[in-house]
Amino acid sequence: MLKSLDIENIAVIEKAGIEFSFGLNVLTGETGAGKSILVDAISAVLGERTSKELVRNGADNAFVSALFEDVNSEVTEKLTEMDIPFEEDNSLIISRRISSTGKSSCKVNGRNVTVSMLKELGMLLVNIHGQHDSQALLNPDYHYEFLDMTGDDNSIIDEYKASFKELISIRKRLKKLTEDADNKERELEILEYQIKEISESDIKIGEIDSLNERKKIIQSAAGLISALNSVLQGLSGDDETAGAQSILASSQNEIKPFAEFDKDFKQINDLLYLLYDKSEELKDAALNKLSSIEYNENELEIIEERLNLLYNLVSKYGGSEEAVLEYLKNAEERKRLFDNSDEEIEKLSLEYDSALDKTLSLAEKLSSHRRKLADKLEKDVKEQLVFLDMPKIQFKVDFEKSKLTSNGFDKIEFLISTNPGEPPKPLAKIASGGELSRIMLAIKNIIAKNDRVQTLIFDEIDTGVSGRASTKIGLKLKEVSKSTQVICVTHSAQIASAADMHLLISKHFENDKTYTKVSPLDFEQRKHELARIMGGLEITDNLLQSAEELLNNYQQ
Repeated sequence: MLKSLDIENIAVIEKAGIEFSFGLNVLTGETGAGKSILVDAISAVLGERTSKELVRNGADNAFVSALFEDVNSEVTEKLTEMDIPFEEDNSLIISRRISSTGKSSCKVNGRNVTVSMLKELGMLLVNIHGQHDSQALLNPDYHYEFLDMTGDDNSIIDEYKASFKELISIRKRLKKLTEDADNKERELEILEYQIKEISESDIKIGEIDSLNERKKIIQSAAGLISALNSVLQGLSGDDETAGAQSILASSQNEIKPFAEFDKDFKQINDLLYLLYDKSEELKDAALNKLSSIEYNENELEIIEERLNLLYNLVSKYGGSEEAVLEYLKNAEERKRLFDNSDEEIEKLSLEYDSALDKTLSLAEKLSSHRRKLADKLEKDVKEQLVFLDMPKIQFKVDFEKSKLTSNGFDKIEFLISTNPGEPPKPLAKIASGGELSRIMLAIKNIIAKNDRVQTLIFDEIDTGVSGRASTKIGLKLKEVSKSTQVICVTHSAQIASAADMHLLISKHFENDKTYTKVSPLDFEQRKHELARIMGGLEITDNLLQSAEELLNNYQQ
């Protein structure tokens, strides 16, 4: 429901913060005080078309923000679809800023959205009905929803939707296979080439890294051999130069005779022996490494060719060896499907025919169900309209058979006849704003317990009706408000007296500027406001007594 509304610089309203309650919220005030401007502000924040004329004179921009609480699952699903975060307590803040140049910006829970996104969301939150109604009742595309909401059992609708979803799924698969079959020869040729190319390559995971490592070794092999030979030459020497081992052996032979009677010479002798022993280990290690280096000049060329092949495959089929192998697997599966495509198409065609028969049968069942609902809705709306002093209006639910959609094959539209003897015609062409509001009130009263929209706004629903009819409208608004939040702008004391919350819209002048104020009224204040509405300029004791009686009627 709509919990609060904050307005800045909209028409005559400089700044206003309004708190709404569940139940029936009524807005009253003198003509021109700004009651309908509040409805315009709500329309703006719901994404309806607006203009720079809405911006208060002298202000750079106008701003309106609405807080909703306990939004339903349909709203949260739409937020998820729009990738907009929502609070755990299912609260929602939407806002819109309109500049004096006519441009506007919109936000939902702090996230920037387009006006069309805001409107799409707004239609799930609030229905507005008034003199210039452009909401769901005027759009036949939504009439089937109103009709469906009059029923208590959704199993027929759910069963049909599940069958239609399965039908569409089969149709998509069949279409894909059929399109594939048209290009079968060419695609099969490509698949066979790809499978052959990858299979013959015998690519393995990790092979590229392994080959690059081997490539580095080969490229540095000459340097490695030269370095190892240098180590060996240093140890063994050559014909012209004595090696380290020869020098160590000669030095030890000279020191050894003195090692027997001098401990320092013994230490030197031992160290020389240790060094000679380590030099032997070093020589063995160098020789072993030298013998392990297999250096073939042709191998580098072979590795380069292999790497070029692998890099080409990786580039064509996914970016890695794993991706190439996965591509091969999918290509082989796709070829298998191609090989069996004729049987698969035949199989899916049979499945589609069966699913279509089932869906058509369920569509007939759904249509029959809706026609029963329509008969009851026509009678119920007629009763409601008679109660609302509209006995001459005939209400009819019209059915036309259309193409199969997710909602069945029924094209449903609400028709009315305002005068006896005239054929029923579409609501949008016949009904006035006041009539539309009362028809919607009648329908909403019937579907209230199943209605997806949690807030209804009626702008001057009492236009052109008598005090007796206003009393009945007040009773119906009160009844609807037990399950749906209702906000009503009215000039009727009978309707205003039914309110759970009564808000007074008043204006005053200051420094040649007009200011509007929104104030909640207590019981005594409500008495005076009702008396003003009933009596005009002078508020008498009799008017106050009548106002109190009206209020007390709803206190019981």
